[in-house]
Amino acid sequence: MEVLKFGMKYWKKNVPMAVFIQICSFIAITCDLLLPMLSEMFIDYVILEHPVQSDNIFSFLLTGKYGEVHTVKLFTALAVTFMILLMIRLMLVYFKNVNTQKLGVKLETDLRLATYRKVMELDSVTLSEFNTGEILTTANADTVMYKELFCTMLVRIFDSIFVLSLSSYLLFRINWTLLFIPLLLMPFFIVALINFKKRARENYRNIRACNSNMSLTVQENIEAVRLVRSFTNEDVEEEKFHKSNENLKNAYIKQVNLSSKFEVVFSTIKQIAYISSIAITAVLVVKGYILVGYLVTSSGYVLKIMDHISQINNTLFIMQQQIVSGRKMIDFLGTESKVPDKKDGTVIKKLPDINVSNGYLVIGRKTVLKDINIDIPYGKKLGIVGGTGSGKSVLLESLVRIHDLTGGSIKINGTDVRDISLESLRDTYSYVFQDVFLFSDTIDSNIAYAVPDIERQQVVQAAKHAQAHNFIKNLTTGYDTVVGERGLGISGGQKQRVSIARALLKDAPVLVFDDSTSALDVNTEKQLLEDIRVNYPDKTVLISAHRLSSVAHCDEILFMQDGMIVERGTFDELMALNGHFANVYNVQETQKKTVVDCDSIGEEA
Repeated sequence: MEVLKFGMKYWKKNVPMAVFIQICSFIAITCDLLLPMLSEMFIDYVILEHPVQSDNIFSFLLTGKYGEVHTVKLFTALAVTFMILLMIRLMLVYFKNVNTQKLGVKLETDLRLATYRKVMELDSVTLSEFNTGEILTTANADTVMYKELFCTMLVRIFDSIFVLSLSSYLLFRINWTLLFIPLLLMPFFIVALINFKKRARENYRNIRACNSNMSLTVQENIEAVRLVRSFTNEDVEEEKFHKSNENLKNAYIKQVNLSSKFEVVFSTIKQIAYISSIAITAVLVVKGYILVGYLVTSSGYVLKIMDHISQINNTLFIMQQQIVSGRKMIDFLGTESKVPDKKDGTVIKKLPDINVSNGYLVIGRKTVLKDINIDIPYGKKLGIVGGTGSGKSVLLESLVRIHDLTGGSIKINGTDVRDISLESLRDTYSYVFQDVFLFSDTIDSNIAYAVPDIERQQVVQAAKHAQAHNFIKNLTTGYDTVVGERGLGISGGQKQRVSIARALLKDAPVLVFDDSTSALDVNTEKQLLEDIRVNYPDKTVLISAHRLSSVAHCDEILFMQDGMIVERGTFDELMALNGHFANVYNVQETQKKTVVDCDSIGEEA
């Protein structure tokens, strides 16, 4: 019931149309169930010459007005009535099928959109709890499967219940003893269904898990294709894929075997019912209780009853797959972000003054930030340095609430960032992440990501400030060059410069560079930072770097170690302190003098 209740949130807007379609379906079913009555009249009053004793909705055709018994005129009247009912049924079934599928596609679209929005809503830590294959399965296969529950499975059940009710009533009117066989066999259907249903649900869970694993395996191999080839590990990855593929095949075969057994059991019960009903009807005809035509009619109704009992059972059997998909969607869409957005949160209207007070952050069981205190008035240039794992990136990510502090606070203009809407907060920053991502699109579109309709001239200007223009113009199609997923097709340093241009074009008050010049040679990095200092003098700039010369120009430099600020001051103050910062800086400067900068030589050439 929880799965149905959850889906109704998305299905309820379709309910009026769905009810109308269901009414049309009931009319079509009624027309279909009236046809055996006409068949009975063909046999008893056209082919044979029984005295008129029919008592059904079409008895008016036997009054003589539409032809006497055993005449062509009566045959014509019955045939025309039969064709009218058949045409009405066919038109209504067509209307039902087309519009039910349209409603299904709408529901599928809404579910996929809800899944996508949840992906966009969840913070990176929460999202990382789901593997990529699982999310892709939820967004694609589960949405398709779940919508079938509403636009196919429930419709079938309603149709079958209506058929059972009306067929039983019509059969009762012919002779109540004909209901004995379906009622007698009903317990066998129920026991068999309960037995198969539980096993089917387990099988579908296994199939879904195998599908997710397959998607993850393929996705990882696509992303890591260069790594796999560089290690000549194609055989290892092929073996992993083969294992996933075999597991998926075996899961489906197991379900096919179960479905086949299910079909054999229910078909056997159905055939027993059909043969038994014919035998009983034949006895009633021989004894003179009913006419010969009723043999065809009653056996038809019994078969309808058994068919639709089987259809209900089949539907409930198949529904286990939809229930598994629905359960997965409930779990995913019900996941709460560890960084919740305050819908009515404050909007930042002034240039931001940022303050971090007693910042403390635990991720998992590890303390990654401790006793962080920083004042960043608007326009300040702040450098953050330290070794790998010192907490530089986590600190910068906490400013935009990729992580929420466990203790202490981060405030902008005196307001805690948790009370500011995420949209407004993140609009305040132009962030260049350490792990550069470029979309499968043109370089122009990647740079103009924040403002898609901006003029090309402004894109070029941002690229020039990011020291990207020279290499872009030398590409075959320039700014219209399409880069692959994650920027495949251009070098690491080129990707970084494109991502920096993207951040500059956004023109937010705060520029954040999270080790985003690591792939650049020293000269290019120096030119880039100088260009930003000259062309964006008023903006707040936050720079995290391993190369200490990258932050030499900053108003304040923080040296971090084990999530703590162990040294702070201007470049001259830290060099005079002769501590961690000075030691690392001197080592790097010594190494720099002995390294030939191949990158810069290539660009000068």
